[in-house]
Amino acid sequence: MARKGIAALLWLAVSTAALAAFPDKPIKIVIGFPAGGPLDQHARLLIDRLQAVLGQPLIVDYKPGAGGSVGAEAVAKSAPDGYTLMLANTGVAVINGALYAKLPYDTLRDFTPIARTAMQPLALLVTPKLPVQNLRQFVDYARARPGQLNYGSAGNGGISHLVPEMFKSATGIFMVHIPYRGSAPAFTDLMGGQVQFMAESIPQAANYHKQGKVRALAVTSAARNPALPEVPTVIEAGIKGFEVVGFYGFLAPAGTPKDVVAKLSDAFRQVLTSPEVRERMVSQGADPAFLGSEDFAKFLAAETPRWDKAVKASGAKMD
Repeated sequence: MARKGIAALLWLAVSTAALAAFPDKPIKIVIGFPAGGPLDQHARLLIDRLQAVLGQPLIVDYKPGAGGSVGAEAVAKSAPDGYTLMLANTGVAVINGALYAKLPYDTLRDFTPIARTAMQPLALLVTPKLPVQNLRQFVDYARARPGQLNYGSAGNGGISHLVPEMFKSATGIFMVHIPYRGSAPAFTDLMGGQVQFMAESIPQAANYHKQGKVRALAVTSAARNPALPEVPTVIEAGIKGFEVVGFYGFLAPAGTPKDVVAKLSDAFRQVLTSPEVRERMVSQGADPAFLGSEDFAKFLAAETPRWDKAVKASGAKMD
């Protein structure tokens, strides 16, 4: 047999053995935010079962800074071998590109999608001090008072800022944005009536709604949420086509071998079929929503221009 043929067979044998062995060492999951936050909770929920499926430890590495950009840059520059993954949220994956003037990564160029794992709907909330009981009443109330109502958010450029901007565009109302340093102080002022409107993740929203401290008027998903079963969707409330949901997903550096991507993606698929994992995820305010690599890539390509438009409409910019 010719030398080239022998070499090709040897390369194929080595490659096949390498794939069969993957993973043969710990896998690192980079999170671009401090420990203890929602992304960390999501990772911890999945890790035990992922380790069992993959047969190797998974290590969480926190690299906070610049809205998750520090961690994303580190992963983008890592070896594309499947041993360094990023857990990204909506901001890291599809908002930062429009929000930051100089971003050290491009999601669609610098990463290979592995799996989308969850979707996170929000609730549209008002202070109980407002004389409105449903979303249509609120829209009519706000439309009659342009610029007189304020909405709070957890900060400029985040999903709690951009979803109300999308809602303003969809309804033609005008509210003034009041950014806070996190959702806790924004909730305090919503309950006190200093701001009148807010969009926030379901668990916190449901908790305050059930206590009567805020009033949930609608949820932003296509279907009602189990935590707020009596609260209609925005679409049910009469705003056609309004479905805005955050998401979580795992990505690897661009160039990661397809077979490695497929093996990782299938591991996430297996974990997300667990009733226990799904139940715990819902309790954290996220809906299990697996997409494999190719479908997740299509999802990201579709979501990016949508959030670009929302950022531009909001006028938000970060240095």
